[in-house]
Amino acid sequence: MQQASSLSWHWRRFRGSDRYAECVRVFLALGGIVAWCLLRGERAAVIPALLGAIACALAETEDHWRNRLGTLLVTLGCFAAASIAVEWLLPSPWLFALGLPLATFALVMLGAVSGRYATIAGATLILSVYTMIGVDAARGGAFDPLHEPIPLLAGAAWYGVLSLLWSALAPQQALRLSLARLFDALADYLDGKAALFAPVHGVDRDALQLELAMRNERVVQALNATRLVLVDRIGTRHPRGRTSARLQLYFMAQDIHERASSTHHPYDALAAALFHSDVLFRCAHQLQLQATGCRARATALRLRTPLPKSQRARVALIDLREAIELAAHQPHAPAADIQRSLDALARNLGAIQARLDDDAGAPSDAETGGALQDPAPQSLAQAWARIRIQFTARSMHFRHAVRLSLALLAGYGVLLALHPRNGYWILLTTLLVCQPSYGATRRLLLQRVAGTVLGLLAGWATLKLTPFGPWQMALIVLTGVAFFATRQRRYTLATAFITLFVMLCFNQIGNGYAVMWPRLLDTLLGAGIAALTIYTVLPEWRGRRLDTVLAEAMRCDARYLAQILEQYASGKRDDLAYRIARRDAHNADAALSGLLADMLREPDRAPASREAMLRFLTDAHTMLGQLSSLGAHRPATPRASEPAIRHQGARVVAMLDAFAEALDGRLDPPRDAAASPIEAAADGDDATRFVLAQLARVTALHERLREHAQALRST
Repeated sequence: MQQASSLSWHWRRFRGSDRYAECVRVFLALGGIVAWCLLRGERAAVIPALLGAIACALAETEDHWRNRLGTLLVTLGCFAAASIAVEWLLPSPWLFALGLPLATFALVMLGAVSGRYATIAGATLILSVYTMIGVDAARGGAFDPLHEPIPLLAGAAWYGVLSLLWSALAPQQALRLSLARLFDALADYLDGKAALFAPVHGVDRDALQLELAMRNERVVQALNATRLVLVDRIGTRHPRGRTSARLQLYFMAQDIHERASSTHHPYDALAAALFHSDVLFRCAHQLQLQATGCRARATALRLRTPLPKSQRARVALIDLREAIELAAHQPHAPAADIQRSLDALARNLGAIQARLDDDAGAPSDAETGGALQDPAPQSLAQAWARIRIQFTARSMHFRHAVRLSLALLAGYGVLLALHPRNGYWILLTTLLVCQPSYGATRRLLLQRVAGTVLGLLAGWATLKLTPFGPWQMALIVLTGVAFFATRQRRYTLATAFITLFVMLCFNQIGNGYAVMWPRLLDTLLGAGIAALTIYTVLPEWRGRRLDTVLAEAMRCDARYLAQILEQYASGKRDDLAYRIARRDAHNADAALSGLLADMLREPDRAPASREAMLRFLTDAHTMLGQLSSLGAHRPATPRASEPAIRHQGARVVAMLDAFAEALDGRLDPPRDAAASPIEAAADGDDATRFVLAQLARVTALHERLREHAQALRST
């Protein structure tokens, strides 16, 4: 009985994994294709049909079945046009050399419409190369313009049908898993936040703040991904049933994120003032317990089990409040401003715990309006406008489209000159390795080469040990599934699996060994072309966009603060305008984290420049935390304090806007010469003093950010 229960638990965990659904669909698709072709005696159609199914799986997005049907039709239309064009143009090298860069440019620019179309465009380019590989393998027979397109499209359509059926039978699965990933990311962020509270000498809090900024980027990505899934499920309808309940979970996660990212007082000052107290240890312990609560909710969503109840976090919260109260009555009590910050921190942790315990639940429809912003274009005119605005040399999208088009053209020239047979892996490697940024290209280049070598070694051993026949067909299916199981997190291993998959496929037509060394040579050539192109053709050095990204971060912080100040007059309400401003501020902070991470991978980055970049990111994230604390406690101040708060807040908003304008114009940021707002808080109530003190800290951080910006400009 216990063994059966254990097996059931492991099966449920397997079903709740992120990759389960895709892997099962790929297994059914590839297995069905192999079985059908073997039963029908259509062995020649196995390879293109399998490649078509893989391309369709790569084009898949987490859509509701109604939207997925439309996406599938667009995908198949793009696949048909691409494969037929390749089949017709490939025998004419000059025409093909003309069409290849033009089609590549058009498809990359199509991705500017939305993430969904970017995914379809990328998969279409991959399928185009698959068509070239198939035509090359079948070279020598009579010309048939539909020889490759028909099995490719059949394989893609078969996977599309399975995907549609899966989506219709399990409409909530993608949403559950997306929410689970969101709560896991929140748990990691809370753990990172807890580390900042350790009152220990020698703690490098700048490094901890930097790590926290990177974790915040992952939370923001998870929030954005979940919002897209929710928008797809809800559309223009009023959410009902399980979708409504999961929308409330999303709003709950947003609220927890705002509260968790709040900074109530400089951590070094807290550690110095409370070094001999256990208050900060209790704060860290409370955050760790709340991280455990987030992971428990993620597990419950994945496994579809009831949320376990625990009293540990509630008891720890009571102990924390008592410790703060005791510290206030000690002979050497903390200073008044630290005591106010501790009280606000305790209220904030209590609010997070109430959310996790469902005592407070998620923000109500009256607070949120129940609305989500749909980022997709609502008409063809809007879609075209998104593409048209990218037609500028300053656009990263445009530069990548030009770069990739020329890289594939160069790869085709190398193919014709050096390796006209089996040489289309050069184009596939160039396509997959050449990314919009130098850092991403370098990372994929190394992983691709290492994975190819590993896959070729495994393929050589497999062809030696496994007899030709059904066993190899089974391995083809399994390696295809393994590729999809590992491609998101272990790209080197995924490349090894897809390399083994290809070798086994080509062994079915008798030349498995023949593609081993050409595949390695082509991978090296394609990787070299991608590296040379990213370095020489409109190179996307992130430093060129630094001022723009810094300015956007400050501008979004100003909008976020302006929305917070409005609610001190109108009352707390998580309406759409407020949530958009909050999300934009966190998106800008995440974009800054990603940009600086890419810049650190670029060559010729001076140590002084690295130092200034990291300090700017650390202080920018701290500033966002201070704004988040104002958002978390709105509007806890009496209405009599509203004029002072609005006046000082408006000055800070203007200061941040002026900073953003200076960064955009590549000018020296202006120094703020006005009186510090904390002076105006001397005679106010505790809540007002806390708010104005936070505004004062934002002003002080502005001065530090201004110095960092000047240091970056001088390096």
